[in-house]
Amino acid sequence: MQQPMALITHNILMDAQHYNYAGQDPFDGLNSKFFTVFPKLKKGLFGLAWIQVNKRSVVNLRPLLAVPKKRNPKGIGLFILGLLEDYQRTQEPHYLNEAVKLGDWLLTQQSDISLWQHACWGYHFDWNARAFFVPKGKPNIITTIYVAQALYALSEVTNENKYKEPALDAAHFIVKTLYCEHENRTFFAYIPGETAFVHNASLWGAAWVGFVGSLTGNTEYKNLALRVAHQSVKEQATDGSWVYGARHHHQFIDGFHTGYNLEALHILATALQTSEFDNAIRQGLAYYKAHLFEQDGTAKYYHNNRYPLDMHCVSQAIFTLLKVGGTQNDFDLVEQIINKSIETLYLPKEKRFVYQKHKNFINKVNYIRWTQAWVYYSFAYFNRVSTQ
Repeated sequence: MQQPMALITHNILMDAQHYNYAGQDPFDGLNSKFFTVFPKLKKGLFGLAWIQVNKRSVVNLRPLLAVPKKRNPKGIGLFILGLLEDYQRTQEPHYLNEAVKLGDWLLTQQSDISLWQHACWGYHFDWNARAFFVPKGKPNIITTIYVAQALYALSEVTNENKYKEPALDAAHFIVKTLYCEHENRTFFAYIPGETAFVHNASLWGAAWVGFVGSLTGNTEYKNLALRVAHQSVKEQATDGSWVYGARHHHQFIDGFHTGYNLEALHILATALQTSEFDNAIRQGLAYYKAHLFEQDGTAKYYHNNRYPLDMHCVSQAIFTLLKVGGTQNDFDLVEQIINKSIETLYLPKEKRFVYQKHKNFINKVNYIRWTQAWVYYSFAYFNRVSTQ
């Protein structure tokens, strides 16, 4: 490898700590102070266009547009998970001490408990997507689950119920607020009050509800998790693929969401000790390996287009191939994928990874949640399992 994996992982962590884990995000454009003067422009086409300009620009416009660096709850959850991987590998207490500090911060960042009744988390910015507008702090299923995973993992190491209780309580939020029956589908929604059906969000919800149901002996939750997961399995294509979701603009197949689906199904099947998803996982993993990676180890973004190259796809590949696959061939492929990503996406002088590499240009903006937090967690995980 061009640089030792442990050194790259260490450098990314040091840089994040230097800025107190605050940074910028592809979707944080609406945090601009411009909108304190014109708040109504956040919604609709103007707000959507503003986010996309900030997200797509190869020049970081945020300092000019007064978009501050902030901590993101999901990003902090990813750093906690990475810190615990490094702690498990090295037994050096400073990793655990750092994870505890971040875990305590996450406890203060819950979405309004008086409104949502149970533990849940959202983004630190208003989020305008094609399907919906989500105000800052409104919970979403993916942020909630990654935070819950981090807090639960922290509770396993520290034996502190203050981390375990909200992690498990997040399952109640998912069941009571995000469960949907809409257009003949049974699923967990991405955010409260919306009915867009997205496979990875629904499957991750099923995985966490099933995991908590198994842990607490809640048969209702276990059965609900199975029912929701079967909805996505039923809609898996015969070649093993999944499109992103049900809406017309969701009809694409990409690498990291396919990996999410497989990891979530694997977690659910393991928690409930069931083999009923084995065929879906086997077919999905075969499709994933055949269509979302090139022979030289390039992790493709889409099944029919390698671009943009993105470390999100690399990081998820590490988890999916090693946790869901786990064979020597999978391990060898992961090493190849990591080597290729360092070759094509790593900035050695800056000691970090770029956001995305397109066919004709590179977006080098430093995004902490989307890029660096994922890299740190996935590389720390790889460093640990490769030494076992």
